[in-house]
Amino acid sequence: MTQAPQRPIDVTALAAGVRGRDRAALARAITLVESRAPQHAQAAQRLLTELLPLAGQSIRIGITGAPGAGKSTFIDTFGCLLTERGHKVAVLAIDPSSSLTRGSILGDKTRMERLSRDPKAFIRPSPTGGVLGGVAAGTRESILLCEAAGYDVIVVETVGTGQSEIALRSLVDFFLLLLITGAGDELQGIKKGVIEIADALVVNKADGDNIVAAGAARAEYNRALRLLAPATAGWTTRAHTASGLTGDGIGEIWDVIAQFVAATRASGAFTGRRRAQLRDWLREAIETRLRDCFYAHPSVQEALPKLEAAVMRGDLAATAAAEQMLSLMLRGK
Repeated sequence: MTQAPQRPIDVTALAAGVRGRDRAALARAITLVESRAPQHAQAAQRLLTELLPLAGQSIRIGITGAPGAGKSTFIDTFGCLLTERGHKVAVLAIDPSSSLTRGSILGDKTRMERLSRDPKAFIRPSPTGGVLGGVAAGTRESILLCEAAGYDVIVVETVGTGQSEIALRSLVDFFLLLLITGAGDELQGIKKGVIEIADALVVNKADGDNIVAAGAARAEYNRALRLLAPATAGWTTRAHTASGLTGDGIGEIWDVIAQFVAATRASGAFTGRRRAQLRDWLREAIETRLRDCFYAHPSVQEALPKLEAAVMRGDLAATAAAEQMLSLMLRGK
């Protein structure tokens, strides 16, 4: 049985739906820009070009932390606070994919129970799909689409998996690191490099019997932060306490973010970071396109299995094999 041809994507109608703040249209638009299917690439680029003038008006917040840090509960409470204050909040929750099955759990929407029911909020779980750095392909484009749909606060959340924090830093204006107490030595429990790129640390789960321990951890982190260079020029990174469960301290975290935005906009650091991110987006797009073109080249496809076999037998160095394949592509053979 022959498969019916796919209906062409109506980019104009899809863009109108996004501009009209139709959440279903926004979800379809994100699916389009996340797609790696060659037949979707042109439609995705047309959609982004049409909506680009509406982008850039949000505050982009990155939130990361080790599993168990309470990210979903924190974001649920944080997002509800913002919608109560009149903001529209989009959450892009990045789930790491299995390196074997490429599958992911995508459970953040169910864990953010209150926010998922809020008409002023949009939650989009996305798998990394094996992309290096632990950030989903199309995350930059998804941020743009959410902004075009009128969301003025964009939260990008990912599990702390090493490279993921560096990748997340390059997507957002404000980088928030969630920490917890009771996981051993507080300063040894997380890499110094992650603390160095954070604009604020939050010791989460500061509630019940844990309040005193959370306060002690905050003081310890603040002492350590005095020895580090600031992550953002003109801004002093501080540690805070909060509870996603009770809501204590959540409002103060938003106040800190608002102070950061005001200070960096006044100094020019905010605009400078946004421009650098656009440059990074361009370079990533070039690298992705070059990689796709390389592996799609007929000469590369023909030579690759033989050269791979030679490398695996130890008959040929990997660098020499790569040079041969690049020469084939560049000569057009």
